[in-house]
Amino acid sequence: MTTTDAMQCRACGREERASEGYPCSNCGTFIRQVCNMRGIVLCKRCQEEETTPRPARS
Repeated sequence: MTTTDAMQCRACGREERASEGYPCSNCGTFIRQVCNMRGIVLCKRCQEEETTPRPARS
């Protein structure tokens, strides 16, 4: 049995060592270091929620 500390990046889907990443600014899920260095601070789901227009309240 082999153990691995790899996690899937929630921004791009690639695997990276868990110690080499950052949490999403909204929900805390894993974002790999390379994505973070490119300026990505939100996971894909949080980014979609932020860019989706919310219905107007009546």
